[in-house]
Amino acid sequence: MITLITIKVLVSVAIVLALSMIAERVSPKVAGMLSGYPLGTAIALFFIGYEISPDFAAESAVYTLAGFASTLMLSTGYLLGCKPVTDQPSEAEPQAIPVDKTQPAASWQIIGLASLCGITLFLISGYLIQMLSLNLLTAACLPAVAILLCLWGYRHIPETQVTRKAPMSFMVLIFRALVAAGIVLVITGLAHVVPASIAGILAAFPVSMFPFLVLMHRSYGSGKAATIIKHYPTGLGSLMVYATSVAWCYPSSGLLWGTVLSFALATVYLMIAPPWIDRLRSLWQR
Repeated sequence: MITLITIKVLVSVAIVLALSMIAERVSPKVAGMLSGYPLGTAIALFFIGYEISPDFAAESAVYTLAGFASTLMLSTGYLLGCKPVTDQPSEAEPQAIPVDKTQPAASWQIIGLASLCGITLFLISGYLIQMLSLNLLTAACLPAVAILLCLWGYRHIPETQVTRKAPMSFMVLIFRALVAAGIVLVITGLAHVVPASIAGILAAFPVSMFPFLVLMHRSYGSGKAATIIKHYPTGLGSLMVYATSVAWCYPSSGLLWGTVLSFALATVYLMIAPPWIDRLRSLWQR
């Protein structure tokens, strides 16, 4: 049991640190898309399948698929919670990336309010979704519609690049470790005592994206956090592909090969879909 907990902690921490480095060295746009890659969800579903059964994880994956609509409610709630400091002029060209060298790091009060708004919307929408009787088709419709609405709703959010690197202190590392690992432990622990529908909704919680978003918001201000949120729906499609594949493959192919195949399909999505989604966003911006 201790070994299992240690593995969960190490994997979760490594993912959050990797996303942070990508955002600093590449761009928040790329990090936002990769935040939708099946990292935290894959950890949760894998350990649910390992600790309980692949069939239970497959059943949960159907509600995880629907629960990605709640994930977008979280990102939207977070954006609304810090909206007074993310509002910026929108006269710039849609493709322009303003360089913001003066925006201060966000206060914990603003981050707390944004987090509270996001988590509240996630829990309310998740509670409503788990009450539904869903199959893969109906479960996929909810996040698909939510992605389109968020792509349209986020289209005027200006993009910013990280222009100054905040020092990675020991306390920041501890925070990343505790939040990411704690979420994974709570989700996989609750899966033992709740129905598959609730376990699936919980597995849709953005384990890697949420602490990463908070840290980027704290270190680099609201503009960078908003850029990550803007591009999060683009990568979320890969999570939909992953959850669908888990629901299909875990019962027939087993835990290991089902996970490998699901990651492969999600990777193919991220290689093909983002340029087309960017074209759609540009069309709506015009």
